[in-house]
Parts: sequence; structure tokens; C-alpha cells
Amino acid sequence: MLIDKNVVAIIQARNGSSRLPEKVLKSLAGKPLIYHICNRLKASLYIKQIVIATTENQRDDSLYNFADQHNIKCFRGSEENVLSRYYFAAREAKAEIIVRITADDPFKDSSIIDKVIELLYKENLDFAFNNFPPSFPEGLDVEVFTLNAIKNAFDNAKDPFEKEHVTQYFYRNADLFKTTNYSYKENLSYLRLTVDTPNDFKLAEEIYKRLYKENEVFGFKEILDLLHEEPELFEINLNEKRSELYKKINTN
Repeated sequence: MLIDKNVVAIIQARNGSSRLPEKVLKSLAGKPLIYHICNRLKASLYIKQIVIATTENQRDDSLYNFADQHNIKCFRGSEENVLSRYYFAAREAKAEIIVRITADDPFKDSSIIDKVIELLYKENLDFAFNNFPPSFPEGLDVEVFTLNAIKNAFDNAKDPFEKEHVTQYFYRNADLFKTTNYSYKENLSYLRLTVDTPNDFKLAEEIYKRLYKENEVFGFKEILDLLHEEPELFEINLNEKRSELYKKINTN
């Protein structure tokens, strides 16, 4: 499909994690975790630019330096008002379609991302996603929206929760936007493929140990094959709680 829009992936990243400090630069298969995220996004058919949106806090200088060393654009903005950070980063990048990426998901799959981008573009949506209701594993979430949609949220969001979590204004005001959920054929949302705790990181290490190869990108299919071959592996972080954000989606 030809998409004649400037599609920009914006990675929200900071070093201030309470449960796993500085996780975004933690070494995974010999490279910083955020390196793998950027590398996986480059496999997308439609993403034309990657931006790391971090904070103005001094402890995030290392993220700015990472971006500089890898020739990735970096935008620095508010630590608390992530919505404003996103909006200004998107505007500076002249984005028309924005793919929201969080910096603790080293298993993002570009083919899933591309499906959601296609959905937004083909149906002329404001917001397309694959996590409400969730069917993909946590960590394979995709949220794609237009610049006009995030400007609407930036102009009108009043609740601090909506400013902290970029897309909550969309979910809470669904009647104002054209939206659609992209679902998987079965519900695998019980699986955690994100990195928020030491157990999450341990699982990530084990998966990368088995599947990662230099200059190649493994995807969701390879992870599912591994799940069938070594189901016990995925018990490492099975007791970790799913993000509380899912319970808050579409609530006031």
C-alpha cells in the first residue's frame, strides 16, 4: 500500500523507572534495550522517521547522547505532561501520522504496526489501536493517530491522568474520534512481552538468547513458535500484574 503521509514513530523514554531503573539503556544481547526497539521500527514499511521523546531532566542526558550517537532525532520536553511532549515532538517532526511507542517493549513487531497504520489510513480514522480490548500480548501494543487528533487532545485534555498518558483522552472521549481496534485471532493478552520488572527483563534475555541474530529481526511468529516449544519459559514473569492502565481505559 502506498501511504502518502509522513509517518513518524515517537518513542517515549526516560530513565526514571521505579521498579527497574534505567531499563531503557540496560544491556540486552549486548546492546541497549532502546537500540532493539529502534532497530525493529526500521523494519516498518511505512515509518519514515523515528524520534526519541525524552525529558529535560539531567538524568535523561544519556538518552539524548544515545540518540545523537545513532543519528536518531531526539526531542526533550515535559517529564510529567507526556501529552505535551508528544505533541510538540510530532509537530517538530512534521508528522502527519504518529505511531506511539513505549521504550520498554523490545518485542515490537513492525508487521503488526504496519497493519494498524494501514487500518488508520484506509478507513480515514483518527485513532487506530490493538489493545482495547487487548488480544495481543502486553508489549505488542500499537497505537496510531493523526496529528489533528493529538492536537485535539493537547488543546482539550484537563485531567492530569490524560496528560501523563498520551492516548487516554482518545479512549475517554471516543465519541469525538473515528477509532477502530485491530484484534488478533485469539486472546494472548495474558502474556507479558514488556520490560517493567526484573522478571520481565529475565524473560527478555532468555528470548533474545534464543532468537536474536545480528542484522535480523525476529517477530511475533517466532515468539509464538518458541512459546509452543518452551511454554515453561513464559512462566518467568507470568505472575507480574498487567498494566493498571488497561483497567483505566475509557473510564472517567
